[in-house]
Amino acid sequence: MTQPADNHRPLILVVDDAPDSIEPIVLCLHRAGFRTRIATNGERALALAASKPLPDLILLDITMPDKDGYQVCRMLMNDPVTASIPVIFLTIRNEEVDEQLGFDAGAVDYITKPISPPLVLTRIRNHLTLKAASDFLRDRNSYLEQEVVRRTRELGLIQDATIVAMASLAETRDNETGNHIRRTQMYLRALARHLQGHPRFYAELTDENIDLMYKSAPLHDIGKVGIPDRILLKPGKLTAAEYEIMKTHTTLGRDAISKAEALFGIAASFLRFAKEIAYSHQEKWDGSGYPLGLAGERIPLSARLMAVADVYDALISTRVYKAAYTHEEAVAILRKGHGSHFDPDILDAFIELQDDFRAIARRFADSEIEGSLDH
Repeated sequence: MTQPADNHRPLILVVDDAPDSIEPIVLCLHRAGFRTRIATNGERALALAASKPLPDLILLDITMPDKDGYQVCRMLMNDPVTASIPVIFLTIRNEEVDEQLGFDAGAVDYITKPISPPLVLTRIRNHLTLKAASDFLRDRNSYLEQEVVRRTRELGLIQDATIVAMASLAETRDNETGNHIRRTQMYLRALARHLQGHPRFYAELTDENIDLMYKSAPLHDIGKVGIPDRILLKPGKLTAAEYEIMKTHTTLGRDAISKAEALFGIAASFLRFAKEIAYSHQEKWDGSGYPLGLAGERIPLSARLMAVADVYDALISTRVYKAAYTHEEAVAILRKGHGSHFDPDILDAFIELQDDFRAIARRFADSEIEGSLDH
């Protein structure tokens, strides 16, 4: 009969301090085609058990001079390197309490001496089969966990790419730039993180929600895709009728995102914030905004955060209808909206973070706003 390659034969660690006990066990194992290692005390057993290649199974005596078998077994089970190696006690102790102590220590089996070689070999083969099945399942579970992580990351990238693509489409219709989108994202996240511990906001401003708001922020003006160029790009002041059409960009944005959800039959969490921000970022704290004239906390928090971020960036940026304001002028204008245009607590946070806002604006500046930030 052809023997399997040496490194494919199961490796058994035999631990016993009595040479006359080790010899027949090792002989029996060799005849059955197993490889063996031998340890005559607990410390040596622990060292060999953790040495590569790791043993496939350990035969462990209980009575030893330094550490007894129970101690060794517990230490093996508490070490992540050796915890999955099955341990079978081979001992002269045959009391029921001894056997229970062995199982409590983590052993998979308990065989009393004198041993019956056929019985020992059968038990060993059974536990090696169980270990192989357990290893397969553990490897399979590890693979599945890694696959879940990979696919979750991939889904996140798809979400990000979808948002960037939709936001980029809006840019082609407006004079706003990719840097405007990046800046408003960063402003919103800075405000949200600053307010995480605030009693009014901590329940909603979880790390996950802040991340989703940050990802959704670029879609705040996606509805401008539906506004005619003669209005969207008009260099002068809009007429009352034109302004009413311009205001519909909030509803157009919300509806576009809702239609995307309906098309795919999903209600994605990241799109919830995208809809809130697109639809409600023009609402005002005192109820004078649009499209619904919501007031106070009836305005979604994500939209209240975006209102501050968007207005600040619009003020410091050049538009077809106005020149850029300086940072100080923009801050002064926002202050006037405290409790009227803006949630007062969010505006207070903006005032505290105004230097951070200026730093973000500089970092992602368009050429036309660089000068206004130096004043």
